[in-house]
Amino acid sequence: MRAALEQFRLPLFPLNAVVFPGGWLPLRIFEQRYLDMVKQAIADDTPFGICAIREGAETGAPAVPYAVGTRVHVTDWDMPQAGILHIDTQAEERFVVRSTRTEPGGLLTGSVEAVSAEPASAIPAELELAVEILRHIIGEYGTAHFPAPHEFDNAVWVGFRLSEVLPLKLSVKQNLLEMNDSAMRLRILTEFLKKQVN
Repeated sequence: MRAALEQFRLPLFPLNAVVFPGGWLPLRIFEQRYLDMVKQAIADDTPFGICAIREGAETGAPAVPYAVGTRVHVTDWDMPQAGILHIDTQAEERFVVRSTRTEPGGLLTGSVEAVSAEPASAIPAELELAVEILRHIIGEYGTAHFPAPHEFDNAVWVGFRLSEVLPLKLSVKQNLLEMNDSAMRLRILTEFLKKQVN
């Protein structure tokens, strides 16, 4: 995976989830280290990084994240009760973690490099099933879960949205995130969909 050479430091939030560029993810924050991280992100309008967990758990000692994650920005927040923060996040570009350190409060931060965004590409005719399924899913769930603009003619966007919602193993989703070939990603997802309907 080619990445830009410029490194920057980013707070990391290891989760049992993979977030794809352009996606929307609501989070419920209650651990002090992440409350502090999110409050800072809201106050400064700065991003943080979400990485899937390779080893460990979401709570307790810092988990070992996969090396490729996604930068997110907080778009909305609410604190329905003391000590619990509900936030909405919008996913931006991917990054590669080059090194990590654990801060005194237990927060993991990483020295990361941004990954170039995949250019939009047309959907091969033999993979149109993926678009049909995604249209159906968005029709069922509503646009609140899939903010506009919808790019049904873009293999990158369709592949990312299907990767989010289909019931795939975490490791498979991580592989789809790390992939830089939108047609191949869509081909893998289409094969998965065909197995579900057969």
